Amino acid sequence: MNGKIHYLAHYLVNPSHNITFSVIGAGGTGSKVLTSLARINQALIGLGRDSIEVTVYDDDRVSEANIGRQLFSPQDIGQYKGEVLTTRLNRFFGTDWIFRPIRYTEKNATMTNIVISCVDTVKSRKEIYKTLKWKGHSSYRDYENFFYWLDFGNGRDYGQAILGSKLMEQPDSSFIPIKKLKNIFDIYPDLQDEEDDGPSCSMAEALQKQDLFINSTLVELGMGMLWKLLKDYHIDYQGIYLNLATMNMKKIQL
Repeated sequence: MNGKIHYLAHYLVNPSHNITFSVIGAGGTGSKVLTSLARINQALIGLGRDSIEVTVYDDDRVSEANIGRQLFSPQDIGQYKGEVLTTRLNRFFGTDWIFRPIRYTEKNATMTNIVISCVDTVKSRKEIYKTLKWKGHSSYRDYENFFYWLDFGNGRDYGQAILGSKLMEQPDSSFIPIKKLKNIFDIYPDLQDEEDDGPSCSMAEALQKQDLFINSTLVELGMGMLWKLLKDYHIDYQGIYLNLATMNMKKIQL
């Protein structure tokens, strides 16, 4: 530990309502994030804490290229990705999570405590950043007050997970409490979008763009960080850089 620490937002330690999540994107990364959230939900209940509520945003449908690399079957082709996953998890875990077949924008998004983005473009990230309420309380309903943004992004065999936050009070500590975690645009203010080469037509083509295990490995690490924050009420890092080609991982320090 480098002496710095971030404590979970005070409201989320003992919330008056179930902690609310938005998951934006239900593809290669988002499908695995949702499964991880279902596990986190069960673990929190096992610890005697409240369950979580999740809303999924994605207007994309399952294609043949998604089968195998993402958590879909041939029977799912043509259906909304988010609807398939949300329905499956609700039936398996007994949850009552919500799917919305729309893009997450300032016009139609409902604010939640924690936002997890699993999108492919910088343009989409900029829209999310613009939508989030970074200052003060945006609502008298605590479950609509935003605190954290966890963003996942990856290339073929590398990626990062970055946990940002709004400015928040921290308790007195023998460590150095960090009031605001830098989001992806704080770290990369000049981030530029890459040219979109369109959807893949086959799994073989999709694997040229993203290797088979980059999404799942990155999600395990990033969601493990979020789980630590929720379970232990503090973290001493705010993200991960991962390179599967070189088998290197580096924490993003506070």
